[in-house]
Amino acid sequence: MSAPRANWKGHIKFGEVSCPVALYTAVSSSDRISFNILNRKTGNRVRREFVDSETGDPVEHDDQVKGYETGSGKYVVLEPDEIAAAIPESDKTLDIDAFISCAEIDDIYFDKPYYLAPQKLGEEAFALLRDGMKEAGVAAIASTVLFRRLRTVLIRPHGDGLIGTTLNFDYEVRSTDKAFEDVTEVKIDKEMLELASHIIGTKKGSYDPTKFDDRYEEALAELVKAKLEGKKIPKRKAPTASKPSDLLQALRESAGMGGKSGSTDKPKAKTKAPAKPKSANTNKTPRKTAKSAPSSSTSTRRKAG
Repeated sequence: MSAPRANWKGHIKFGEVSCPVALYTAVSSSDRISFNILNRKTGNRVRREFVDSETGDPVEHDDQVKGYETGSGKYVVLEPDEIAAAIPESDKTLDIDAFISCAEIDDIYFDKPYYLAPQKLGEEAFALLRDGMKEAGVAAIASTVLFRRLRTVLIRPHGDGLIGTTLNFDYEVRSTDKAFEDVTEVKIDKEMLELASHIIGTKKGSYDPTKFDDRYEEALAELVKAKLEGKKIPKRKAPTASKPSDLLQALRESAGMGGKSGSTDKPKAKTKAPAKPKSANTNKTPRKTAKSAPSSSTSTRRKAG
C-alpha cells in the first residue's frame, strides 16, 4: 500500500524553533455511495456544461472567467492572474501565534481537520512541540496560506502526531440572534425537570465512534439491492412530535413510571411482598426494590439515527 499523498508541505515555527511538516487529509467522503445523473427517458448519463444565460450557447472552459456582481446584470471581471496576485504571500510556514487552552475555542468555528506529520530531519523538533503541548495541556493557534486562502489553524496533539483544524473566520459564523429570536421563555414544571434529569442519568455513556454507523449509507445500499432484485420498497411512518399536554405522561413512561406521579429519585418496580409467618409483626411494611436502570454501556451500543 502506497504512502498517502500530502496536501501541503511546509514548516511549523514556534519561537525560533522550526520543523518541516506534511499535511494530510484526515476526513474523506470517497467511500460514500455516489450517484450519476441520468436522463429518465433514455437512461443515458447527463453531461454538465456551462451555457450563456442570454444566448443559451455552450461556453468553453477557456472562455469562462470569474465575475463579481456590482448590480443587476453588472459585473467586475477578475482574471485568474489577478486573483492569484491578490492571495497573501506565504512562506509555507505555520507560524504559531499563541498557545491556548484546548477548550477555549467554541467548536462552531471548526472547519476541516488534517493530520500533521514530521518530514525528514524534523522528527526531534516535532516531538518536542507535540510532547510539550501534551505536558502543558494546550493547543496552538497558527496561520498560513492553505489552498489559496489565508487560514487560521488550531493545532492539537493527537497520538504520535498533530491535528491541524482549519477554523472559520468570525464573519463566516452566523449570529444566533436570528436562529433563536422566536424561542420563548418556558417555565418547566419541577416534576418534569426531575423526570428529564433521571432519564438523562440512565442514558449516560461515552462516545465510541466505532459503535456508530452511517445508517443513511446502509439504507441507500439496501435500496439499490432491493431495486436490483425487484423487491417492493416499504414506506416508513414519519415520527410525531409529543404534544405539550402529553409531555408529562411521555416522561413518566420513559422513566418507567407508567402514569404515576411522585418523586423521581429512583423509579420503583412493583415487588410482591413475601409471605410472612403468623408470628411476624404485621405492622412492618415490605420494602420495595428499585428498578434497575439501563447500563451506560447499553446506550453507547445504540446506533446513531
